[in-house]
Formats: sequence, structure tokens, C-alpha cells
Amino acid sequence: MPFAHPLTAIIGLASLVAAAGYALVALFAVLVWHRRLALPHLYPMPAVTVLKPLCGAEPGLYANLRSFCEQSYPEYQIVFGVRDADDPALAVVARLVADFPSLPIDVVVNPQLHGSNFKVSNLINMLARARHDVLTISDSDAWVGTDYLRTVTAPLLDHKVGLVTSIYRDVPTESIWSRLGAMYINEWYMPSVLLAWLFGYQGYVSGQTMCLRRETLQASGGLQATADYLADDHRLGELVNALGLRIVLSAYVVRAEHHEASWNSLVGHELRWMRTIRALKPVSYCFLFFSFSLPLSILGIVLGASDPALSILAWGLFLTTLAARLVLHFVPWLRGARPFWADLWLVPVQDLLIVWIWLRAFFISRISWRGREFDVGSGGVMRRLT
Repeated sequence: MPFAHPLTAIIGLASLVAAAGYALVALFAVLVWHRRLALPHLYPMPAVTVLKPLCGAEPGLYANLRSFCEQSYPEYQIVFGVRDADDPALAVVARLVADFPSLPIDVVVNPQLHGSNFKVSNLINMLARARHDVLTISDSDAWVGTDYLRTVTAPLLDHKVGLVTSIYRDVPTESIWSRLGAMYINEWYMPSVLLAWLFGYQGYVSGQTMCLRRETLQASGGLQATADYLADDHRLGELVNALGLRIVLSAYVVRAEHHEASWNSLVGHELRWMRTIRALKPVSYCFLFFSFSLPLSILGIVLGASDPALSILAWGLFLTTLAARLVLHFVPWLRGARPFWADLWLVPVQDLLIVWIWLRAFFISRISWRGREFDVGSGGVMRRLT
């Protein structure tokens, strides 16, 4: 057909425009974010209870938990919780109790289930031991500086704020699977979050930081209202928003240890995250392909460069996308300790992997989480299978 060739080139050019546009705006959002300063609040703050649900002794657990024991904060308590009395994380907690005898540390061991989300069940069991009315919930793989609590609790001085959360930067262990998993978070997921933030979206909530008042939690229905949800953090954010309260994205960037022991572990985690996104935003999920800027631009250059009249523009857009993508790769490490060029060769590998994961998540409803199988239904409600 005489129109097939120019039509192919136009489709390719449109793909390149979309890829370059997304990459540049995402990069702009990340750079704007990095100009924010996480300054500690200098005024007296209310006493805080930090809730740390644990499951297993993953790499770096002692250092991560210790960082929460070294906060420059006037009064706070830490509650650690496990579901199994034989959990190896308890040995790490015992070491912390010995190292910080003056810090109020409570340990809860309780297997009681309150829903299909085991982590939320753990938190519900722990909540009874919380002494203070400001609560900070944080995942076990988080590492923070001494100013963390001052920074993330400060926005709660405004009573129109119902919940404070944070973004995070994944720091991988040495395995190639860990490095690919960290790239997924640092170079695709976090830029997507910041892009949404740049345009005013206030629905993002991360389990790395959920700071709120006890009264807000109770008014939202409590942790019990999230106990059957895969994305319990997102669900809590929805419930807080429903109260007419704002969610604030703190300027603090948490550092998270990222460990993937194998290919199967990596794929399982990324499928679970993608399946979560599809469950929460089924229509938007279809358009995620436009956020995979490098694969989209490769498709575009294959189609767009076929027309000599458009080839110069096509190559210009492709190189723009490539440059923006490479800057997104380097930005997370500007303050890190890894060699600057260490994982450059993994960029195309990760970008192609994420496309495959995205496609595969269209066809699954089952996920694996800590050795158990779940079926994920509408809205992210999950049902335990094994």
C-alpha cells in the first residue's frame, strides 16, 4: 500500500515524541525533587512510637534497625514485632536491646491473623504496645539518618495533614539480581512517583514511612481496614484522604536495602509490584508502556528512521531520550557509594525486563509473597491460596 511506509514512519515519530517527552519530564521531576532540603524541625515535637514489623533476618537488618535507635529526637519508643517465636530477626532485636538499654524498646511475638496481609496482622498485634499518639510505621529494610523522625513528624503540626510518607532510594546487595531490582525502583518507579507529585498527585503512600496520629488511624477504620489489601499502604492513604486530610510527601529520602537472592526472587517481586499497580489502576496500567522510554524509543527509531525526510528528527529524539534515561540512571548514585559506571550495562537489560514484566502481569492474578501464594482481586484485595 502506498501509504504504509509514511504511516509507519509517522507512528515511529509519535513513539519517539512520547518517549522523549516522558523521559525529559520524569528527569525534570527528579531534579526538582533533589533540590529540596530535608531540614530537621527545630521545635519540640510530640512523643512518637515507631512500629517496625519484621520477618526474617535479611542482609543489613542490624544496621537498618540500629539507625532508628539513634534518632536525635526528644522522646520515642520502638516496637518490633514478629509472628513466629523462632524468627531469626529476634536475635537482632535482642542485640539492639542490649546496645541501647535506655531506649524504650518493646518486642511483640504474636501469630494471630487479622486478614490475608500478614504484615498488617503483625502491625495490629504490635499496636497494643504503642505508648504514644504519633505513630511512625516503617519497613524493616529502611536505613535513616538521625534527623529522620524530626523531619517526617514535622508536617503533622498542621492538623490538616493526616499522613506523612516518603520516597526511598534502593541500595542493592552485590548480586546482579539485587542490582536489577534496585534499578526498577530507582530508575522507573521513583521517577514515576515524582512525576505524579510534580503534577499535584497526593495519593502516593509508601510503607517505608507512614507517619500519622493515632486518632487519624482510628477515624479511618484502623489497620483492620487494610488487613486484606495487597497495597495496604495505598489503602491507608485512600482512607485518610476520605477523612478530608492531606497526605504530605516528606522531603526525607529513606535508604532501603535491596536484596534479591535469585532470578525467581527478582521476577516474583517485580510481578507482585506490577500486579499491585494493575489492581489499583486497571485503566492507567494499560498506558504504562509510555513510561518505558528507552524500549519505546527503540521501537520509534526502527519505524521512524525508515523515512529519510524524518530520519534526522527521529535520531534527534532518540538521542534525547537516551541521554535523559542515562541521567536517570546516574542520579540515584550521585550521593551513593557505588562506582559511577558500575551498572551502566544493565540499563537496557532492566528496561527490557520491565516491559516483559508489565506484559506478563496482564495475564496473572496470583502472586507469591514470602513463600505463600495469594490471588489478587479487584481493588487489590487478596485471598490466601497456600
